[in-house]
Amino acid sequence: MNKRKGRRYNTNAVVLCGLVFFVIAATVFCMVANGREVDREAKKAEAQQQARSAKEAEQKAAEEAAAKEEEERKESFTLQPGVAVGTTEVNEEEKVVYLTFDDGPSKNTERILDILEEYDAKATFFITGQQKDYRPMIKKAYDAGHTIGLHSYSHDYSKIYSSTDAFFEDLDKVGQVAEEQIGFVPCFIRFPGGASNTVSKKYTKGIMGELTEMAVEKGYQYYDWNVSSGDGAKATKEEIIKQSETDKYSHVMILFHDAATKDTTVEALPDVIKYYQDLGYEFRAVDRESLIFHHQINN
Repeated sequence: MNKRKGRRYNTNAVVLCGLVFFVIAATVFCMVANGREVDREAKKAEAQQQARSAKEAEQKAAEEAAAKEEEERKESFTLQPGVAVGTTEVNEEEKVVYLTFDDGPSKNTERILDILEEYDAKATFFITGQQKDYRPMIKKAYDAGHTIGLHSYSHDYSKIYSSTDAFFEDLDKVGQVAEEQIGFVPCFIRFPGGASNTVSKKYTKGIMGELTEMAVEKGYQYYDWNVSSGDGAKATKEEIIKQSETDKYSHVMILFHDAATKDTTVEALPDVIKYYQDLGYEFRAVDRESLIFHHQINN
């Protein structure tokens, strides 16, 4: 009987040891498995953190590049006395259209901007100081990649062409309007009536010859046009389209007006843009390297 008891005790001991071993092995296995899972989660979290860091670094670099590009754009467009603006050399291999709008901003400016965005076309706005309620549109146009130029604060021929001092006083005022909206005074200008106007003779004989020279000396560059839409006077949509379209030039600068009364200009604009796009022209805003369009001085 003692022998049987001994065997039974031995069997129980073996079973107990087996159970202990199993528990220990299971515990070790679970610990290893948990360790591997923790390690996988740690590596996953590290990878996610690295991806976030890389994305943040990429975003920061993009923001810094955009800020630098914007700073360079502002510096290039800013009035800088003694620094030349524009070129007279025509690259005949290019086909370029400069859409230009005088007299804004107005109630039509946003409609014009919407059309330009739809057709991915850039333009230049020669602004006045007349419509104060619409001045925020100046910044909106600039932020959309269009160029802001100066036209006149008052657009009153009898005042601005009464003397060279009067002209530049007016120009300084509209320059301040631009600076309030976009942070700088642009170097691009357009004379009311263009450099070739003769109405100025009614107020001061020979003033345009003086103003064109003085403007360039002060760091401005003035731009006339080689195609007029005819919308300065009353014109229908069809008349504006007809007068705006030509294939005679490789570089085209079209005169439009951004005024409250120029609804037909807005209506005609998509057709004009499509016409030139179909002919393979590129739409650019005026910049410091743009081709200069000058009229003959008639006063």
